[in-house]
Amino acid sequence: MADHYDVLGVSRDASVDEIKKAYRKLARELHPDVNPGADASERFKEVTHAYDVLSDPDQRQRYDLGDAGGFGGAGGAGFSGFGDIFDSFFGGGAQRGPRSRRERGQDALLRVEVDLDEVIFGTHRDLEVDTAVLCETCNGSCCQPGTNPVTCDVCRGTGQIQRTVRSLLGNVVTASPCGTCRGYGTVIPHPCVTCGGQGRVRARRTVAVDIPAGVDSGLRLQMPGSGEVGQAGGPNGDLFLEISVRSNDDFSRNGDDILCTLEVPMTDAILGTEATIPALDGDVDVELRAGVQSGEIITIKGRGITRLRGSGRGDLRIGVQVVTPTKLDHKERELIQRFAKGRKQHGPQLAHFHQGLFAKLRDRFLG
Repeated sequence: MADHYDVLGVSRDASVDEIKKAYRKLARELHPDVNPGADASERFKEVTHAYDVLSDPDQRQRYDLGDAGGFGGAGGAGFSGFGDIFDSFFGGGAQRGPRSRRERGQDALLRVEVDLDEVIFGTHRDLEVDTAVLCETCNGSCCQPGTNPVTCDVCRGTGQIQRTVRSLLGNVVTASPCGTCRGYGTVIPHPCVTCGGQGRVRARRTVAVDIPAGVDSGLRLQMPGSGEVGQAGGPNGDLFLEISVRSNDDFSRNGDDILCTLEVPMTDAILGTEATIPALDGDVDVELRAGVQSGEIITIKGRGITRLRGSGRGDLRIGVQVVTPTKLDHKERELIQRFAKGRKQHGPQLAHFHQGLFAKLRDRFLG
């Protein structure tokens, strides 16, 4: 590899102005617009790169030191600074060497709405996701097809720039990511034009999701490896689905049980009857005994929601609400009055207090 000072034709102790002057002179001679030859084009690249390195004080210092940082002055013990001393006594610190371009993709979160009837047995969704996918042109290499990354000649592939600072205890060596290759140790002279050297592009894709039975609002399902692809073809992140169950006008949920209210005419409550309820998973036949009261709960075993963890299903719990007519014609009123006289019942009166009526109904319904 040609020496940057020789490329520019300056001495190693040249000032910044001298380096800039030499670069401008050579650039005017070798610029492709002035000198279209292939050799001139390669020389122009060398001159430009040499100027980029030598015009930056930090990179020039690293280039001047090369790999021969020398031993420090701390007694000539063979350490190049505090970092090496600590590494020797305490087993080393941060990992050295260039970092990989491949990175894990970010996780993604989607909110999925399902209906209550879909929760009973589970459901399937095909979700459209706007995310990062692998670039098909470079297949994640970040390079234009037919080209490859090249070793950074500033850090010589290490991904780090070392700086030496003299102190009373000797030379202290610190390391920081190389500004030219950003710590990768390599540079990409011809990045892929499709992905811009990222190894991935934005696109919409379809994700097939099987939502299990028994899910509830706020539950998050994790789909490993279904998130966005990482930079430079790195592994995919995860996809998280946050479930939201839509409310239903006729049915509610309590754990794995389904709740509903059945309005019963007063005459049917007195005489008893049978009814068919269109439940979420099909019709249910219900038998109402004679004299059924408001607030009673009729339980249909195994017609609730499939348990998310475990086996079997919850129950369908039907709350009875006896409907008292509010408008009677003359004939109906006479019949009710004759019925009341025949029953010989006492009028309204206080009953023994046990607990609040509404609390009692609530406990019976949900308990």
